[in-house]
Amino acid sequence: MNVANLSPDLKIPEDDGGCNHLKGFRLPSISLPNQDGNLLKLNRDDTFRIVLYCYPMTGRPDKSLPKNWNNIPGAVGCTIETSSFRDNYDKIISLNAVPIGLSTQSIDDLKEMTERLSVPYDILSDIDEKFINNLNLPTFTILEKNYIKRLTMIIERSIIKKVFYPIVSPKKHIIEVLEWLKIN
Repeated sequence: MNVANLSPDLKIPEDDGGCNHLKGFRLPSISLPNQDGNLLKLNRDDTFRIVLYCYPMTGRPDKSLPKNWNNIPGAVGCTIETSSFRDNYDKIISLNAVPIGLSTQSIDDLKEMTERLSVPYDILSDIDEKFINNLNLPTFTILEKNYIKRLTMIIERSIIKKVFYPIVSPKKHIIEVLEWLKIN
């Protein structure tokens, strides 16, 4: 990724090694609620791959972002990233994969976002941090609330095959995902 082509205001996240342990990891048997409150199991033996993209938080038009949100490396761009996965949904499906989003936001926040952005796939709430803690995923904290750092995992038959971390450009990340799916 050529960081010279990115906005000069974008705070670039650094690789802190927070995901080095994930490749080859078998997902635990955890189910999380989606935007409708229905539980979805991620540990599955389906023939399709899961593209699980994790992000800190999508903003809402009726709520303010946490103070200094835009100064946190990797925090900005969650809505843009979700929109890019939405816009490429058919391409992802054609590559025998299904996108699923995950954040620590509430089901109500996820419902508002999926309706507003017309997201055709599940977004999961890990508000209780069950998944994050079981996989020891990298997080950051603002005002005693934990947010997951932006990362994407490609999961095949419950095994993490690929991890994208850190994600420098939420807008261009979908290109990396599609290229990986095409050749693997």
